[in-house]
Amino acid sequence: MQERLLELQEEALQKIAAASELKELNEVRVAYLGKKGPITEVLRGMGKLSAEERPKIGALANEVREAIATKIEEKQKALETAAVNAKLATETIDVTLPGRPVNKGNLHPLTRIVEEIEDLFIGMGYTVAEGPEVESDYYNFEALNLPKSHPARDMQDSFYITDEILMRTHTSPVQARTMEKHKGQGPVKIICPGKVYRRDNDDATHSHQFQQIEGLVIDENISMSDLKGTLDVFAKKVFGQDREIRLRPSFFPFTEPSVEVDISCKICGGKGCSVCKKTGWIEVLGAGIVHPNVLEMAGFDSKKYSGFAFGMGVERIAMLKYGVDDIRHFYTNDVRFLKQFNHHEA
Repeated sequence: MQERLLELQEEALQKIAAASELKELNEVRVAYLGKKGPITEVLRGMGKLSAEERPKIGALANEVREAIATKIEEKQKALETAAVNAKLATETIDVTLPGRPVNKGNLHPLTRIVEEIEDLFIGMGYTVAEGPEVESDYYNFEALNLPKSHPARDMQDSFYITDEILMRTHTSPVQARTMEKHKGQGPVKIICPGKVYRRDNDDATHSHQFQQIEGLVIDENISMSDLKGTLDVFAKKVFGQDREIRLRPSFFPFTEPSVEVDISCKICGGKGCSVCKKTGWIEVLGAGIVHPNVLEMAGFDSKKYSGFAFGMGVERIAMLKYGVDDIRHFYTNDVRFLKQFNHHEA
């Protein structure tokens, strides 16, 4: 039995040395150290040995097992190291090769417009104010001189949550809230960017959800000339230094007098073309002098303070600036459309 154990050890060591793959080595492990292996088979015959021989054979069997297991472990480490070295040899990297270019994301065209306008007005001393998109009827309408049943509300039909809570139809409620916080003390000089909602039929120029940027200035001796000068700077900064503006009479419940603001057509230089419908002008925003009722409801003395307000649709500005013919392009997430702005300077 002792000779058989030593023979098995010799056989196992030879097969371990000859193994060239981890699979072969594992087969040797199972064959010699497994429960059905020859060493286990030999030990089953220990019952025939004398009491003096059993401890010696048991100790020898343990030594044989340990010797085989140790060699298997050593061989396994050697084979694994060789496999790694072989893989490294076939997968060498030339670090002098140029790297692969990484595709970078880019600002959405509407984000570009918002940031450009914010930078312009911040540079003129304005601060950026924000407010809730889910708004109360009071701040969305009543505080802006639009009492219940006022016919002008029909132009801003919105999505109502309750009779008194709705999705805001413009960012003007932010102006009302800001004026209220000032408690009748000027000056106020803010712009209010954000999403607004109106029940509308989506088409090339209309959307039920869009973005606005509104502005508000309140101080002593504010006049229409201040408004025109501000909007002239805006037009030249956003659309080009050769752009001109004109003011046309209009009506908004929260301003009096109210105006529509046009810019001279970039395509024809004001001569008249199909883009400007032969007028030489393109409408871009609405504005006016803050209505005394709006000032009074916010706690301002309308005899001491005056102000102007303006509001523009971000999508409309972007469509005019970038020559986009359908507002829906901004929201369909078509990568082919968005890639056009990867290197477009805002």
